Amino acid sequence: MRREALQRVSPDLLADIVTSACDIALVVSPGRVVESVMVSPQFGSAERFAVWQGARLSQLFSPESAQKLENRLADGPEPGRSLQLELTHSAEAFTLPVRYTITRSGEDGTLLLIGRDMQPLAELQQQLVKAQLALERDYEAQREIETRYRVLLEAHPAPLLIVSMSTGRIADLNLAAAEMIGATRAELIDAPVGQELDGRRRGEFLENLAKLAGSDPLGGVELTVRRSRRKVTVTATLFRAAGDRLLLCRLGEAEARRTRVDDTVELSERLFLKGIDAMVFLDAEGTIRAANDAFLYLTDAGSAALVQGRSFADFLSRGAIDLNVLLDNVKRIGHLRHYVTRLNTDFSGQVTVELSATLFRDRATPTIALVIRDSNLADATRIMPGMASNEGLRNVMQMVGYATLRDIVSETTEIIEKMCIETALELTGNNRVAAAELLSLSRQSLYVKLRKFGLLSKDAE
Repeated sequence: MRREALQRVSPDLLADIVTSACDIALVVSPGRVVESVMVSPQFGSAERFAVWQGARLSQLFSPESAQKLENRLADGPEPGRSLQLELTHSAEAFTLPVRYTITRSGEDGTLLLIGRDMQPLAELQQQLVKAQLALERDYEAQREIETRYRVLLEAHPAPLLIVSMSTGRIADLNLAAAEMIGATRAELIDAPVGQELDGRRRGEFLENLAKLAGSDPLGGVELTVRRSRRKVTVTATLFRAAGDRLLLCRLGEAEARRTRVDDTVELSERLFLKGIDAMVFLDAEGTIRAANDAFLYLTDAGSAALVQGRSFADFLSRGAIDLNVLLDNVKRIGHLRHYVTRLNTDFSGQVTVELSATLFRDRATPTIALVIRDSNLADATRIMPGMASNEGLRNVMQMVGYATLRDIVSETTEIIEKMCIETALELTGNNRVAAAELLSLSRQSLYVKLRKFGLLSKDAE
Protein backbone atom coordinates (compact mmCIF):
# COMPACT_ATOMS: atom_id res chain seq x y z
CA MET A 1 0.00 0.00 0.00
CA ARG A 2 2.78 2.42 0.84
CA ARG A 3 4.51 1.70 -2.44
CA GLU A 4 1.30 2.25 -4.40
CA ALA A 5 0.70 5.51 -2.50
CA LEU A 6 4.20 6.76 -3.31
CA GLN A 7 3.78 5.88 -6.96
CA ARG A 8 0.98 8.41 -7.15
CA VAL A 9 3.43 11.16 -6.06
CA SER A 10 5.29 12.87 -8.88
CA PRO A 11 9.10 12.39 -8.90
CA ASP A 12 9.78 16.15 -8.53
CA LEU A 13 7.50 16.39 -5.50
CA LEU A 14 9.05 13.27 -4.03
CA ALA A 15 12.53 14.80 -4.42
CA ASP A 16 11.36 17.97 -2.65
CA ILE A 17 9.97 15.86 0.20
CA VAL A 18 13.26 13.99 0.58
CA THR A 19 15.42 17.16 0.57
CA SER A 20 13.14 18.92 3.04
CA ALA A 21 13.61 16.00 5.45
CA CYS A 22 17.41 15.92 5.16
CA ASP A 23 20.39 18.03 4.07
CA ILE A 24 21.62 15.84 1.22
CA ALA A 25 20.43 12.63 -0.47
CA LEU A 26 22.32 10.35 -2.87
CA VAL A 27 20.91 7.67 -5.17
CA VAL A 28 23.65 5.12 -5.90
CA SER A 29 23.51 2.40 -8.54
CA PRO A 30 24.40 -1.23 -7.79
CA GLY A 31 27.81 -0.52 -9.32
CA ARG A 32 28.45 2.15 -6.62
CA VAL A 33 28.06 5.08 -9.03
CA VAL A 34 26.16 8.18 -7.91
CA GLU A 35 23.14 8.55 -10.18
CA SER A 36 21.45 11.49 -8.50
CA VAL A 37 22.30 14.16 -5.89
CA MET A 38 19.50 15.99 -4.09
CA VAL A 39 20.40 18.94 -1.83
CA SER A 40 18.24 20.89 0.62
CA PRO A 41 18.06 24.61 -0.24
CA GLN A 42 19.11 25.46 3.31
CA PHE A 43 22.20 23.28 2.97
CA GLY A 44 23.74 25.10 0.05
CA SER A 45 23.75 25.46 -3.69
CA ALA A 46 23.11 22.29 -5.69
CA GLU A 47 25.80 23.37 -8.19
CA ARG A 48 28.38 22.80 -5.46
CA PHE A 49 27.55 19.08 -5.46
CA ALA A 50 26.74 18.66 -9.14
CA VAL A 51 30.20 17.18 -9.81
CA TRP A 52 29.30 14.22 -7.58
CA GLN A 53 26.78 12.94 -10.12
CA GLY A 54 28.36 10.18 -12.18
CA ALA A 55 31.31 9.74 -9.79
CA ARG A 56 32.08 6.57 -7.94
CA LEU A 57 30.79 6.60 -4.38
CA SER A 58 34.18 5.86 -2.80
CA GLN A 59 35.72 8.94 -4.49
CA LEU A 60 33.49 11.29 -2.51
CA PHE A 61 34.88 10.35 0.89
CA SER A 62 38.17 10.41 2.71
CA PRO A 63 40.15 7.13 2.57
CA GLU A 64 39.14 6.17 6.10
CA SER A 65 35.44 6.87 5.50
CA ALA A 66 35.50 5.09 2.12
CA GLN A 67 36.99 1.97 3.71
CA LYS A 68 34.46 2.06 6.54
CA LEU A 69 31.60 2.40 4.02
CA GLU A 70 32.81 -0.54 1.93
CA ASN A 71 33.14 -2.75 5.00
CA ARG A 72 29.62 -1.97 6.16
CA LEU A 73 28.03 -2.32 2.71
CA ALA A 74 29.64 -5.73 2.32
CA ASP A 75 27.57 -6.91 5.31
CA GLY A 76 24.31 -5.17 4.40
CA PRO A 77 21.92 -3.53 4.57
CA GLU A 78 19.24 -6.02 3.70
CA PRO A 79 16.33 -4.81 1.54
CA GLY A 80 13.81 -2.92 3.67
CA ARG A 81 16.36 -2.24 6.46
CA SER A 82 18.79 0.63 6.98
CA LEU A 83 22.10 1.36 8.66
CA GLN A 84 23.64 4.59 9.92
CA LEU A 85 27.19 5.74 9.35
CA GLU A 86 29.09 8.95 10.08
CA LEU A 87 31.26 9.64 7.03
CA THR A 88 33.51 12.51 6.01
CA HIS A 89 33.45 13.97 2.50
CA SER A 90 36.92 15.10 1.49
CA ALA A 91 37.62 17.42 -1.43
CA GLU A 92 40.11 20.14 -2.29
CA ALA A 93 37.64 22.89 -1.45
CA PHE A 94 36.08 21.55 1.75
CA THR A 95 35.75 18.78 4.31
CA LEU A 96 32.20 17.85 5.29
CA PRO A 97 31.14 15.42 8.06
CA VAL A 98 27.70 13.85 7.35
CA ARG A 99 25.65 11.23 9.17
CA TYR A 100 24.06 8.99 6.52
CA THR A 101 21.11 6.63 6.77
CA ILE A 102 21.69 4.01 4.05
CA THR A 103 18.79 1.99 2.64
CA ARG A 104 18.80 -0.64 -0.11
CA SER A 105 15.78 0.10 -2.33
CA GLY A 106 14.85 -2.80 -4.57
CA GLU A 107 16.26 -6.16 -5.50
CA ASP A 108 18.82 -4.73 -7.92
CA GLY A 109 20.90 -3.25 -5.06
CA THR A 110 20.21 0.46 -5.63
CA LEU A 111 21.19 2.46 -2.52
CA LEU A 112 19.56 5.57 -1.09
CA LEU A 113 21.83 7.61 1.22
CA ILE A 114 19.99 10.26 3.24
CA GLY A 115 22.42 12.55 5.05
CA ARG A 116 22.34 15.09 7.85
CA ASP A 117 25.14 17.70 8.12
CA MET A 118 27.29 17.09 11.23
CA GLN A 119 29.37 20.25 10.89
CA PRO A 120 27.42 22.26 13.53
CA LEU A 121 27.65 19.35 15.93
CA ALA A 122 31.38 18.98 15.23
CA GLU A 123 31.93 22.69 15.95
CA LEU A 124 29.92 22.40 19.15
CA GLN A 125 31.97 19.39 20.21
CA GLN A 126 35.15 21.34 19.48
CA GLN A 127 33.94 24.21 21.64
CA LEU A 128 33.09 21.76 24.42
CA VAL A 129 36.57 20.27 24.20
CA LYS A 130 38.15 23.74 24.41
CA ALA A 131 35.94 24.62 27.39
CA GLN A 132 36.92 21.38 29.10
CA LEU A 133 40.61 22.07 28.53
CA ALA A 134 40.19 25.62 29.88
CA LEU A 135 38.46 24.26 32.99
CA GLU A 136 41.24 21.76 33.51
CA ARG A 137 43.86 24.51 33.20
CA ASP A 138 41.96 26.69 35.68
CA TYR A 139 41.67 23.73 38.03
CA GLU A 140 45.40 23.05 37.84
CA ALA A 141 46.17 26.73 38.40
CA GLN A 142 43.86 26.78 41.43
CA ARG A 143 45.53 23.67 42.82
CA GLU A 144 48.92 25.27 42.33
CA ILE A 145 47.83 28.43 44.17
CA GLU A 146 46.34 26.36 47.01
CA THR A 147 49.56 24.36 47.26
CA ARG A 148 51.67 27.52 47.45
CA TYR A 149 49.35 28.98 50.06
CA ARG A 150 49.52 25.79 52.16
CA VAL A 151 53.32 25.58 51.89
CA LEU A 152 53.73 29.24 52.92
CA LEU A 153 51.31 28.83 55.82
CA GLU A 154 53.06 25.75 57.15
CA ALA A 155 56.57 27.07 56.52
CA HIS A 156 55.96 30.21 58.57
CA PRO A 157 57.55 29.72 62.00
CA ALA A 158 54.88 31.69 63.88
CA PRO A 159 51.53 30.11 64.90
CA LEU A 160 48.93 31.55 62.49
CA LEU A 161 45.14 31.57 62.57
CA ILE A 162 42.76 32.86 59.89
CA VAL A 163 39.48 33.93 61.50
CA SER A 164 36.27 35.03 59.76
CA MET A 165 34.91 38.35 61.08
CA SER A 166 31.34 37.50 60.04
CA THR A 167 31.11 34.10 61.76
CA GLY A 168 33.84 34.34 64.38
CA ARG A 169 35.07 30.88 63.38
CA ILE A 170 38.54 29.64 62.51
CA ALA A 171 38.81 29.38 58.71
CA ASP A 172 42.34 27.93 58.65
CA LEU A 173 45.50 27.55 60.73
CA ASN A 174 48.97 26.07 60.51
CA LEU A 175 50.47 23.21 62.50
CA ALA A 176 52.32 25.56 64.87
CA ALA A 177 49.02 27.18 65.91
CA ALA A 178 47.37 23.79 66.43
CA GLU A 179 50.24 22.70 68.68
CA MET A 180 50.08 25.92 70.71
CA ILE A 181 46.31 25.57 71.22
CA GLY A 182 46.65 21.87 72.02
CA ALA A 183 44.31 20.32 69.43
CA THR A 184 44.42 18.86 65.94
CA ARG A 185 43.85 20.96 62.86
CA ALA A 186 40.69 19.00 62.02
CA GLU A 187 39.22 19.82 65.47
CA LEU A 188 39.97 23.53 65.14
CA ILE A 189 38.78 24.16 61.56
CA ASP A 190 35.38 25.94 61.71
CA ALA A 191 35.50 26.04 65.53
CA PRO A 192 34.43 29.33 67.23
CA VAL A 193 37.58 31.24 68.10
CA GLY A 194 35.93 32.44 71.33
CA GLN A 195 35.89 28.85 72.61
CA GLU A 196 39.63 28.46 72.12
CA LEU A 197 40.93 31.85 73.27
CA ASP A 198 39.69 33.18 76.61
CA GLY A 199 39.75 36.71 77.92
CA ARG A 200 37.00 38.66 76.18
CA ARG A 201 33.69 38.11 74.51
CA ARG A 202 33.93 36.95 70.92
CA GLY A 203 32.53 40.07 69.26
CA GLU A 204 34.59 42.44 71.40
CA PHE A 205 37.71 40.36 70.88
CA LEU A 206 37.38 40.39 67.07
CA GLU A 207 36.47 44.09 66.83
CA ASN A 208 39.42 45.07 69.01
CA LEU A 209 41.75 42.99 66.88
CA ALA A 210 40.34 44.57 63.70
CA LYS A 211 40.80 48.09 65.08
CA LEU A 212 44.31 47.24 66.25
CA ALA A 213 45.19 45.79 62.85
CA GLY A 214 44.22 49.06 61.19
CA SER A 215 45.91 51.41 63.64
CA ASP A 216 48.90 49.50 65.03
CA PRO A 217 49.97 46.32 63.19
CA LEU A 218 52.65 45.68 65.84
CA GLY A 219 50.23 45.90 68.75
CA GLY A 220 48.52 42.87 70.25
CA VAL A 221 45.91 41.59 72.69
CA GLU A 222 46.82 39.30 75.59
CA LEU A 223 44.57 36.22 75.85
CA THR A 224 44.57 32.77 77.40
CA VAL A 225 44.37 29.48 75.49
CA ARG A 226 41.45 27.57 77.08
CA ARG A 227 42.84 24.09 76.55
CA SER A 228 46.38 24.66 77.83
CA ARG A 229 45.83 27.84 79.93
CA ARG A 230 48.86 29.38 78.24
CA LYS A 231 49.14 33.16 78.04
CA VAL A 232 49.51 34.37 74.46
CA THR A 233 49.70 37.68 72.66
CA VAL A 234 47.58 37.93 69.51
CA THR A 235 48.45 40.37 66.71
CA ALA A 236 46.35 40.57 63.55
CA THR A 237 46.24 41.71 59.94
CA LEU A 238 42.84 42.50 58.41
CA PHE A 239 42.10 41.59 54.78
CA ARG A 240 39.15 40.75 52.54
CA ALA A 241 38.53 37.63 50.47
CA ALA A 242 35.39 36.21 48.80
CA GLY A 243 33.26 39.02 50.20
CA ASP A 244 34.25 38.37 53.83
CA ARG A 245 36.53 40.21 56.23
CA LEU A 246 39.24 37.94 57.59
CA LEU A 247 41.85 38.31 60.32
CA LEU A 248 45.29 36.76 60.01
CA CYS A 249 46.17 36.27 63.69
CA ARG A 250 49.69 35.58 64.92
CA LEU A 251 50.00 33.89 68.30
CA GLY A 252 53.04 34.51 70.47
CA GLU A 253 54.04 33.74 74.03
CA ALA A 254 53.17 36.64 76.31
CA GLU A 255 56.53 36.36 78.11
CA ALA A 256 58.33 36.67 74.79
CA ARG A 257 56.40 39.72 73.72
CA ARG A 258 58.67 42.30 72.18
CA THR A 259 59.55 45.04 74.62
CA ARG A 260 59.49 48.54 73.32
CA VAL A 261 62.28 49.94 75.37
CA ASP A 262 64.33 51.00 72.41
CA ASP A 263 62.40 53.59 70.38
CA THR A 264 64.90 53.28 67.53
CA VAL A 265 63.96 49.65 66.93
CA GLU A 266 60.25 50.47 66.97
CA LEU A 267 60.67 53.43 64.64
CA SER A 268 62.81 51.35 62.28
CA GLU A 269 60.11 48.71 62.05
CA ARG A 270 57.46 51.35 61.44
CA LEU A 271 59.64 52.96 58.78
CA PHE A 272 59.95 49.62 57.00
CA LEU A 273 56.21 48.97 57.20
CA LYS A 274 54.87 52.44 56.38
CA GLY A 275 57.77 54.26 54.73
CA ILE A 276 57.19 55.85 51.32
CA ASP A 277 60.54 54.56 50.00
CA ALA A 278 60.73 50.96 48.88
CA MET A 279 62.91 48.78 51.13
CA VAL A 280 64.17 45.30 50.35
CA PHE A 281 66.45 42.91 52.28
CA LEU A 282 68.56 40.48 50.23
CA ASP A 283 70.80 37.61 51.19
CA ALA A 284 74.35 37.35 49.88
CA GLU A 285 73.13 35.69 46.65
CA GLY A 286 70.57 38.41 45.87
CA THR A 287 67.45 36.49 46.96
CA ILE A 288 64.70 38.64 48.47
CA ARG A 289 64.14 37.90 52.17
CA ALA A 290 61.72 40.73 52.94
CA ALA A 291 60.13 43.68 51.13
CA ASN A 292 57.81 46.43 52.33
CA ASP A 293 54.52 47.63 50.86
CA ALA A 294 56.21 50.51 49.04
CA PHE A 295 58.22 47.99 47.00
CA LEU A 296 55.08 45.99 46.25
CA TYR A 297 53.40 49.18 45.04
CA LEU A 298 56.42 50.12 42.93
CA THR A 299 56.53 46.74 41.16
CA ASP A 300 52.75 46.08 41.13
CA ALA A 301 53.33 42.86 43.10
CA GLY A 302 50.24 41.30 44.64
CA SER A 303 51.62 40.45 48.07
CA ALA A 304 54.87 40.02 50.01
CA ALA A 305 54.50 36.24 49.79
CA LEU A 306 54.77 36.44 45.98
CA VAL A 307 58.04 38.40 46.26
CA GLN A 308 59.90 36.60 49.04
CA GLY A 309 62.24 33.88 47.85
CA ARG A 310 62.60 35.33 44.34
CA SER A 311 65.89 36.61 42.97
CA PHE A 312 66.13 40.41 42.85
CA ALA A 313 67.37 39.96 39.26
CA ASP A 314 63.76 39.15 38.28
CA PHE A 315 62.85 42.78 38.97
CA LEU A 316 65.91 44.37 37.30
CA SER A 317 65.54 45.26 33.64
CA ARG A 318 69.08 44.10 32.91
CA GLY A 319 68.59 41.03 35.06
CA ALA A 320 71.66 39.22 36.37
CA ILE A 321 74.01 41.87 34.91
CA ASP A 322 72.57 44.57 37.17
CA LEU A 323 72.46 42.24 40.17
CA ASN A 324 76.10 41.15 39.79
CA VAL A 325 77.27 44.78 39.53
CA LEU A 326 75.24 45.65 42.61
CA LEU A 327 76.42 42.70 44.71
CA ASP A 328 80.09 43.00 43.68
CA ASN A 329 80.27 46.69 44.64
CA VAL A 330 78.40 46.28 47.90
CA LYS A 331 80.51 43.31 49.00
CA ARG A 332 83.73 45.13 48.05
CA ILE A 333 82.94 48.55 49.55
CA GLY A 334 80.18 47.74 52.05
CA HIS A 335 77.71 50.20 50.55
CA LEU A 336 76.52 51.73 47.28
CA ARG A 337 74.87 55.07 46.55
CA HIS A 338 72.83 56.54 43.70
CA TYR A 339 72.78 53.43 41.53
CA VAL A 340 70.41 54.21 38.65
CA THR A 341 68.57 51.37 36.92
CA ARG A 342 65.09 50.24 35.91
CA LEU A 343 62.74 47.87 37.70
CA ASN A 344 60.35 45.52 35.91
CA THR A 345 56.78 45.42 37.18
CA ASP A 346 54.50 42.40 37.25
CA PHE A 347 52.46 43.91 34.38
CA SER A 348 55.32 44.18 31.84
CA GLY A 349 56.06 47.79 32.72
CA GLN A 350 59.29 49.50 33.76
CA VAL A 351 60.05 52.23 36.26
CA THR A 352 63.31 54.15 36.60
CA VAL A 353 64.72 54.03 40.11
CA GLU A 354 67.72 55.13 42.11
CA LEU A 355 68.81 52.77 44.86
CA SER A 356 71.26 52.71 47.74
CA ALA A 357 72.60 49.55 49.33
CA THR A 358 74.21 48.68 52.68
CA LEU A 359 75.84 45.38 53.66
CA PHE A 360 75.38 44.04 57.21
CA ARG A 361 78.39 41.79 57.81
CA ASP A 362 77.95 41.30 61.58
CA ARG A 363 75.27 38.62 61.16
CA ALA A 364 75.28 34.85 60.89
CA THR A 365 73.95 35.31 57.36
CA PRO A 366 75.17 38.54 55.66
CA THR A 367 72.25 40.73 54.61
CA ILE A 368 72.05 43.55 52.07
CA ALA A 369 69.52 46.33 52.71
CA LEU A 370 68.25 48.31 49.70
CA VAL A 371 66.47 51.65 49.73
CA ILE A 372 64.81 52.28 46.37
CA ARG A 373 63.37 55.58 45.16
CA ASP A 374 61.29 56.25 42.08
CA SER A 375 63.48 58.54 39.99
CA ASN A 376 62.89 60.90 37.09
CA LEU A 377 65.00 59.50 34.28
CA ALA A 378 65.95 62.95 33.05
CA ASP A 379 67.44 63.74 36.46
CA ALA A 380 68.89 60.28 36.89
CA THR A 381 71.02 60.42 33.75
CA ARG A 382 74.07 62.58 34.31
CA ILE A 383 74.65 64.89 31.30
CA MET A 384 77.37 67.49 30.90
CA PRO A 385 76.39 71.09 31.70
CA GLY A 386 74.96 72.83 28.69
CA MET A 387 73.66 69.61 27.13
CA ALA A 388 70.74 69.04 29.46
CA SER A 389 68.34 70.78 27.08
CA ASN A 390 69.16 68.46 24.17
CA GLU A 391 66.55 65.70 24.02
CA GLY A 392 68.61 63.65 21.55
CA LEU A 393 71.63 63.37 23.84
CA ARG A 394 69.38 62.36 26.73
CA ASN A 395 67.94 59.61 24.56
CA VAL A 396 71.45 58.40 23.69
CA MET A 397 72.48 58.31 27.35
CA GLN A 398 69.40 56.28 28.13
CA MET A 399 70.38 53.67 25.51
CA VAL A 400 73.52 52.63 27.43
CA GLY A 401 72.96 49.11 28.68
CA TYR A 402 69.86 48.59 26.53
CA ALA A 403 71.36 48.71 23.01
CA THR A 404 74.58 47.70 21.24
CA LEU A 405 77.46 50.15 20.80
CA ARG A 406 76.90 50.13 17.02
CA ASP A 407 73.29 51.26 17.46
CA ILE A 408 74.32 53.94 19.96
CA VAL A 409 77.02 55.29 17.60
CA SER A 410 74.51 55.35 14.71
CA GLU A 411 72.03 57.27 16.86
CA THR A 412 74.78 59.70 17.97
CA THR A 413 75.80 60.43 14.35
CA GLU A 414 72.27 61.52 13.45
CA ILE A 415 72.03 63.71 16.56
CA ILE A 416 75.29 65.50 15.78
CA GLU A 417 74.25 65.96 12.12
CA LYS A 418 70.95 67.52 13.23
CA MET A 419 72.72 69.81 15.73
CA CYS A 420 75.13 71.05 13.01
CA ILE A 421 72.27 71.86 10.63
CA GLU A 422 70.36 73.71 13.36
CA THR A 423 73.50 75.70 14.24
CA ALA A 424 74.11 76.62 10.58
CA LEU A 425 70.50 77.82 10.18
CA GLU A 426 70.80 79.85 13.36
CA LEU A 427 74.10 81.46 12.24
CA THR A 428 72.66 82.35 8.80
CA GLY A 429 69.34 83.66 10.10
CA ASN A 430 67.47 80.71 8.62
CA ASN A 431 68.93 81.39 5.15
CA ARG A 432 68.98 77.90 3.68
CA VAL A 433 71.21 78.82 0.70
CA ALA A 434 73.85 80.26 3.01
CA ALA A 435 73.46 77.35 5.44
CA ALA A 436 74.04 74.87 2.61
CA GLU A 437 77.26 76.73 1.60
CA LEU A 438 78.36 76.86 5.25
CA LEU A 439 77.95 73.08 5.54
CA SER A 440 79.43 72.40 2.08
CA LEU A 441 76.18 70.81 0.96
CA SER A 442 74.07 71.25 -2.13
CA ARG A 443 70.69 72.91 -1.64
CA GLN A 444 68.97 69.65 -2.61
CA SER A 445 70.96 67.67 -0.02
CA LEU A 446 70.18 70.24 2.67
CA TYR A 447 66.44 70.06 1.92
CA VAL A 448 66.56 66.26 2.12
CA LYS A 449 68.14 66.44 5.56
CA LEU A 450 65.74 69.16 6.69
CA ARG A 451 62.82 66.90 5.81
CA LYS A 452 64.52 63.93 7.48
CA PHE A 453 64.90 65.74 10.79
CA GLY A 454 61.56 67.55 10.61
CA LEU A 455 63.17 71.01 10.36
CA LEU A 456 61.42 72.06 7.17
CA SER A 457 58.09 73.78 7.76
CA LYS A 458 55.12 73.04 5.50
CA ASP A 459 55.06 76.67 4.32
CA ALA A 460 58.63 76.37 3.08
CA GLU A 461 57.74 73.21 1.14
